[in-house]
Amino acid sequence: MDAHNIVPCWIASTKQEFGAYTIRPKINRLLDDYLTEFPSLKRHPHQWAGKQPTVNWKKVLRSINTDTAVPPVDWIRPGEKAAGRMLQRFIRQKLSGYSEKRNDPTLDGQSNLSPYLHFGQVSAQRIALEVRRSEEPRRDKAAFLEELIVRRELSDNFCFYNDHYDDFDGFPNWAKATLNAHRKDKREYIYSRQQFEKARTHDPLWNAAQREMMKRGKMHGYMRMYWAKKILEWTRSPEEAMKIAVYLNDTYELDGRDPNGYAGIAGSIGGVHDRAWGERPIFGKVRFMTYNGARTKFDVEGYIENVKRL
Repeated sequence: MDAHNIVPCWIASTKQEFGAYTIRPKINRLLDDYLTEFPSLKRHPHQWAGKQPTVNWKKVLRSINTDTAVPPVDWIRPGEKAAGRMLQRFIRQKLSGYSEKRNDPTLDGQSNLSPYLHFGQVSAQRIALEVRRSEEPRRDKAAFLEELIVRRELSDNFCFYNDHYDDFDGFPNWAKATLNAHRKDKREYIYSRQQFEKARTHDPLWNAAQREMMKRGKMHGYMRMYWAKKILEWTRSPEEAMKIAVYLNDTYELDGRDPNGYAGIAGSIGGVHDRAWGERPIFGKVRFMTYNGARTKFDVEGYIENVKRL
């Protein structure tokens, strides 16, 4: 049984889609056929008579080739039951108002379900069914299901059909052309991967986003865009920016190494699933974000202070 997607990626579309507007109708046409309850598991009629082997979990952990320099987080618990509790908490406490609160990093308005989705401890299908049957406002349910289904499956589509989902060659042609045209533009700041990793830039908002990711294993969705775009602005090339952003994301995000992360970074740095905007230095026609622009969206100083208290 494949429960990674609601509509299987290769059935939803036979090609890489340009954006949400092209994949949305394809998914919506198939949703009623696929967004159904999973078949119930039946108890096996025979009991297992053999002894269960004892597992030395410490030995198992030692055998895993993992980066032990990244500390564990304590604000979230793993497992299917914990995922269910997080889902119900989101529906009861956050779903109402989600459409307005989700893009404000100072508010605890996101579902926090992406780590569970990434590790397969809850399925998008289960989440969608529970949200659909809830009695919360239709507008908020629609906004959440757009992210959970359309945007998530758009990311899967990108990684499934594009072998270069994590490098410059995966960008659309217009983005590659405009970034190439601005390769030699002067950068006011240049930072190394180590400086980025230690949150040692001149920008307190970017530093706060990096620290949030390192401490919580999670960064707010709006800040992920700002974070990646500034890496492009402060590195020597879009190729270097992609390498650094992917490394940091995959090292520190609980949902790292996931199609959502790769598509988000490629979108922020290379215009994937976006259109051309007004031309400017370094970015060319790739969408640009600024510190002052962020201040018009939310309480930047409040966000920075919140991260300091983590």
